Amino acid sequence: DGATALVAAVQWLQGALLGTVATTVAVIAVAAVGFLMLGGRMDWRRGVTVIVGCFVLFGATSIVAGVRGTTGDAIAAPAVPPYSAPPPVVRPSPVPTAAYDPYAGASAQPN
Repeated sequence: DGATALVAAVQWLQGALLGTVATTVAVIAVAAVGFLMLGGRMDWRRGVTVIVGCFVLFGATSIVAGVRGTTGDAIAAPAVPPYSAPPPVVRPSPVPTAAYDPYAGASAQPN
């Protein structure tokens, strides 16, 4: 079927654009652009364009989800009650005996 071939091609393209190799290339590009901008050898506008392009490329799914959420096209998630942890078990501490004094033997004896 032609649709499955198209879907497979788009998934391959997405894997290539968002995979490990692409992430590594983007990190190197941002680092190189940063060094060129700090050295004054690249125009700030072009450098910011490269960095914003990397953000748009890797954040495309989040951007689309945000746009769909504001237009009302998003599928509403089922309401889940918030998790509340059970209260901690309070165990009474043992009552110390009056005869025990931890500092009793530490005093110096008079001569």
